[in-house]
Amino acid sequence: MSQQETHGFQTEVKQLLHLMIHSLYSNKEIFLRELVSNAADAADKLRYLALTDDALYEGDGELRVRVSADKEKGTVTISDNGIGMTRDGVIEHLGTIAKSGTKEFFNNLSGEASKDSQLIGQFGVGFYSAFIVAKKVVVRTRAAGHSVNEAVLWESEGEGSFNVETVTKNTRGTEITLHLRDEETEFADDFRLRSIISKYSDHISIPVEMFEPGQPETEGEDGEKIAATEGSWKPMNKATALWTRNKSDITDEEYQEFYKHISHDYADALKWSHNRVEGKQEYTSLLYIPAKAPWDLFNRDHKHGLKLFVQRVFVMDDAEQFMPTYLRFVKGLIDSKDLPLNVSREILQDNQITKNLRQALTKRVLGMLEKMAQNDPETYQSFWAEFGQVLKEGPAEDFANKERIAGLLRFASTHDNSAATTVSLDAYIERMKEGQDKIYYIVADSHDAAVNSPHLELLRKKGIEVLLMSERIDEWLINHLTEFKDKKLHSVTKGDLELGSLEDEADKEAQEKVAEEAKALVERIKTALADKVSDVKVTSRLTDTPACVVTGEGEMSTQMIKLMQAAGQPVPESKPTFEINPTHPLVERLNNEADEALFADWSNLLLQQALLSEKGSLSDPSAFIKLTNQMLMASFK
Repeated sequence: MSQQETHGFQTEVKQLLHLMIHSLYSNKEIFLRELVSNAADAADKLRYLALTDDALYEGDGELRVRVSADKEKGTVTISDNGIGMTRDGVIEHLGTIAKSGTKEFFNNLSGEASKDSQLIGQFGVGFYSAFIVAKKVVVRTRAAGHSVNEAVLWESEGEGSFNVETVTKNTRGTEITLHLRDEETEFADDFRLRSIISKYSDHISIPVEMFEPGQPETEGEDGEKIAATEGSWKPMNKATALWTRNKSDITDEEYQEFYKHISHDYADALKWSHNRVEGKQEYTSLLYIPAKAPWDLFNRDHKHGLKLFVQRVFVMDDAEQFMPTYLRFVKGLIDSKDLPLNVSREILQDNQITKNLRQALTKRVLGMLEKMAQNDPETYQSFWAEFGQVLKEGPAEDFANKERIAGLLRFASTHDNSAATTVSLDAYIERMKEGQDKIYYIVADSHDAAVNSPHLELLRKKGIEVLLMSERIDEWLINHLTEFKDKKLHSVTKGDLELGSLEDEADKEAQEKVAEEAKALVERIKTALADKVSDVKVTSRLTDTPACVVTGEGEMSTQMIKLMQAAGQPVPESKPTFEINPTHPLVERLNNEADEALFADWSNLLLQQALLSEKGSLSDPSAFIKLTNQMLMASFK
């Protein structure tokens, strides 16, 4: 029984096919790279499974990919004798996109072809790239180890649905036939296909073969007979694993094509590092830093990690144990001589060899980034724009390399007041004032809120640089990065400002005098705001603003409270410290107010303003507006 069925494509697949069919790619030939790459992966997977079950080879252990064309029919066929697919596997893999967050990704597409093509490039399309050139795609496949009458035929014209039917197939593996569109028949030419294979697939370790026809018997110049030759399948690629070759023999183009093969990225990599290590442990690593962040970099289910090979045999994709989470953007592979071939993810988790390799590879990546930052700051800035937020997770995750990671971070600062995150901690330290022993920073909701914060007033006056942080992750980062090169990081919104030797004696004396004179005022405000604040102090940080609120040492900052609340975590109730500037006209006016009820209202108004400036919002905005209007009306009388 053939069991023919028609299935509808997943909504996201329909959207993807619509974009593909409308020729989003100017570089159409990449369809062959994608399909050959998938076929080579299928062969790799079979080779690994056959280590424990030799019967899967079915007597044919020579793994290969074959490409052929039929000019008259206008078809291109890519076949492999790899792992193959079952009926369920076909429906799952060729009818849906099994990637988390796919729906959100497609919702973000603008409908503008040039923008969307770049996004789709980051998404990676694999098999569906066939529809760039084909009006109809037919797949015949049989999973290794299954009987010849359990094969599956899949076909679709790339519209809304596909047909699946159970058929007979004598050989295991997958055969994909593309029925080319009329305007794409150039790809049904053997010479064109050969050139694409040599361009994109030289680095693949599986032979990619094309048929070379035989020659009839001919007669040489001297009358000697030249024997006829039979046609045969010949490899078109070098078919040696690229990472096993000498670095000096590999061109940049080959490195880039190999990157696209293993990452399914459409853009070139930014940098790479190819190393063979011998000694206590023997392994080869080839690590790439992409130029563009993948669309799902911040998705929790985002698959990351390196391809793992053991003695050149492919073992698994996405071996995340070899790379810390904050370096999850790194692509590449590791080929170990020390791990067993039957290694599993569970064994990798607690394996000392894995831990040693992880440490070595982490240092290798950090070294690549340090070199880039030092020798090519422009390229590093483009890297930072894509992956900076991920790197900021590092100090919390990787204590051993905290200082190195901190050296790679970039921030905005009051040095130029620009929102561009270009300032390193090293550059900040170089510009520090004589006698300055702290790195000052502020965390706020936005760059504008940070740059205009009243907490910076005294520091600006003294010409002291402050790092301006406004990303969601910054508060988390700063909780784990408390010092750098023996310089403590100090928040300008927490506790005392602690200027140390930057504050001269005259300033100190003037400050103490103001505080002494304002003692009675401070006590009155404390009484008026007793249930709203934890303490009232004379400020040391304001010059142009009447008052501000600060967080006490060891207390949770307003930014951390927001993060916790956004995550649905309970937050302990806390009251701020209220700091007043007695030299400001509004505070002077407050000091002269004899009516205690009016005094309390003015004090509350200044507190609400300070809270609004610090938090960007109030728990009861309508009460604040009512109080403001009330005070305005009173001032008109």
